[in-house]
Amino acid sequence: MEAQEIFAILRKWGIHTLGQLAALDKEQLGARLGPEAIRMWERANVRSNRVLKLVRPPKSFEESFEFENEIETAEPLLFMLRRFLEQLAVRFGAIYLVAKELTLQITFANSRQVHHGTDSSDWRNEPAVAGKQSYERVFKIPQPTNDVDLLFRMLQTHLENFRSEHPIVAVALSAEPIKPAGQQFGLFETTLRNPQQLSETLARLTALLGGDRIGTPVLEETHRPDAFRMQPFGRNSRQDARLPNSQDVCAPLSPALRRFRPAVSASVLQDEDTPAHVRSAEMSGKIIAQRGPYFLSGNWWDEKSWARAEWDLQLQNGELVRAHERDGGWKIDGVYD
Repeated sequence: MEAQEIFAILRKWGIHTLGQLAALDKEQLGARLGPEAIRMWERANVRSNRVLKLVRPPKSFEESFEFENEIETAEPLLFMLRRFLEQLAVRFGAIYLVAKELTLQITFANSRQVHHGTDSSDWRNEPAVAGKQSYERVFKIPQPTNDVDLLFRMLQTHLENFRSEHPIVAVALSAEPIKPAGQQFGLFETTLRNPQQLSETLARLTALLGGDRIGTPVLEETHRPDAFRMQPFGRNSRQDARLPNSQDVCAPLSPALRRFRPAVSASVLQDEDTPAHVRSAEMSGKIIAQRGPYFLSGNWWDEKSWARAEWDLQLQNGELVRAHERDGGWKIDGVYD
């Protein structure tokens, strides 16, 4: 029997209060109205236990502020961000957490485009909402911390290269918490002395030179000499690196090529299409032995196509050099040690 039906029957019996319900006989009430009536009688006589389930509201670590007047300089913005960080650090410290990620959001008045840094890919085009535009940037903290000075320098470094054509009307800062990490290193393992300082230095270099010029050089999948690309720090580059196998380790040693960067222009005298004498700013002399030409080419499918003929040349003084011919001109790539 449903609870509503039991309430209707109790009202017909003249039972309108908990005291009147508790005065009824339990067995007779259950025989007439069923198990649900017995549970109601037990609650009225305080003989049933209800487990209290605590529901913790989700913690929101976010601070925001709307300026009364539009601002066009960084000083008021940095002042508010410093206050935000101090408040967040106190809240994190009270529950033994640290910040692992910061999200900065800046709202502009009647804006269309927002740019930060020097990289053209950093332009953001977003639809305007109610005449306002917001810019958002996520900061990954290298080593989670609650140090206000370190976190503030991270934001300040970014805002030093921040540019906008429209004034700022509001700012918000949110943080993602995490438990402090404890790590035990091996006897011969070490860690960075100051990960935050390294991250700040890389951020400054990226702002000055561009994101495509900062990182780790990785060889490209091509036969073109010295072809490489820059990969951002922090990524797993194991797939790009080739580990030596047993055959490589046991292979006989060969001379190492000490490359000139850039390659040195040279004049080469040929005898029946064979190099006979070389002259350049680095070296000159008669060629007594040669190996080649080795024809190399690549990227024939696009505008970056290239082709060259390489030679290994031994001069009369004993020097062994690598040179190449391309489009009728000669250059010396390096010297074998």
